[in-house]
Amino acid sequence: MLVLTRRAEEKIKIGDNIVISILGVEAGNVKIGIDAPKEITILRMEVFDQIQKENIESVPKELTDITDAAELMKKSFFKE
Repeated sequence: MLVLTRRAEEKIKIGDNIVISILGVEAGNVKIGIDAPKEITILRMEVFDQIQKENIESVPKELTDITDAAELMKKSFFKE
């Protein structure tokens, strides 16, 4: 993990097309702006974790074998 110290109005560039801007710091909170292409998904970690949890919970509980899971995936993607 790279750890950086930035002040308000400073920026961080990631790759060729993502810019993180520090918009302000107030009462222990950091306000950031993210400029990235629309095709890049940006989620707060707690939202991402919730989506992952819901995805895991939505899997049928009777699937105990990876072969069964693979067959289910194949059927859902390649409808016969």
